Amino acid sequence: MLKEKAALQSFLDSWGHLNDLAEELELMLQLSREEKDSSLGPEMEHSLQKLNEELERFRLRVILSGEHDGKDAILSINPGAGGTESQDWAEMLLRMYLRWAENRGFKTHILDIQPGEEAGIKSVTVEVSGEYCYGYMKGEAGVHRLVRISPFDASGRRHTSFAAVSVIPEVEDEVEVVIDENDLKIDTYRASGHGGQHVNVTDSAVRITHLPTRIVVQCQNERSQHKNKASAMKVLRSRLFKLEEEKHQAKLDELHGEKKDIAWGSQIRSYVFQPYQLVKDHRTEVEMGNVDAVMDGALDRFVEAYLLAESS
Repeated sequence: MLKEKAALQSFLDSWGHLNDLAEELELMLQLSREEKDSSLGPEMEHSLQKLNEELERFRLRVILSGEHDGKDAILSINPGAGGTESQDWAEMLLRMYLRWAENRGFKTHILDIQPGEEAGIKSVTVEVSGEYCYGYMKGEAGVHRLVRISPFDASGRRHTSFAAVSVIPEVEDEVEVVIDENDLKIDTYRASGHGGQHVNVTDSAVRITHLPTRIVVQCQNERSQHKNKASAMKVLRSRLFKLEEEKHQAKLDELHGEKKDIAWGSQIRSYVFQPYQLVKDHRTEVEMGNVDAVMDGALDRFVEAYLLAESS
């Protein structure tokens, strides 16, 4: 309740701030007319621009009113076919999202990461927490396509790689998701990694298989087996909750005769490094030519365009 109260208070504070900016601008305009003083023009123009920017941000806050938009998120990235090339692309996406989250003031915690044999990663699961975290991130779920000259190809040929991004809301403990202990297969193993102090020398890593659904979750980045199990159960709870939601939506879609293409090749965004530089979102048609900036976390333009398009 305290968390919900804080979110509502933040919403009201933002509205109050907008109201103050509008009143301040109105007073300046009135003063300028009465005094016939044009020197306030630049200041009024700056205030109007600031008000418009604040209004656009507030509009996004209004849009993020879905049932789960205010929750934290669990981000997973898995490479597609292509071995080292796709695994490297998955790691590039991980870095991009970690940078974006940092820029927005979100906190990130890597729950599990499986490194590739030569480079990149085989899979990663990250907990991302912050205000309206899932609401902002939900549009990133889908297939991401990379086109570049492969650094792993001695012939210097251009390669196309794919990676799948999954984003689900983190389910709080008070949300009822019934998990029968008899349905769980729990394995412990020694954590793997690139070496160094973060790799455990005991069997502290935990892998949990939910037998009825065959969902597998694992966590190895905590130092104790108990903490790894708790983190893995948190991810399992969220994935089971999401699965039930998807089943319910599938029934509704069937009733309405809707069918959605979820084929592996239906990428939501393409990142082209060669022969030209362009990042294009295929849902909103938003494009950016500065690929380096995007890979450094400049995703807000794509994120906000998706949210605005979905609300219209």
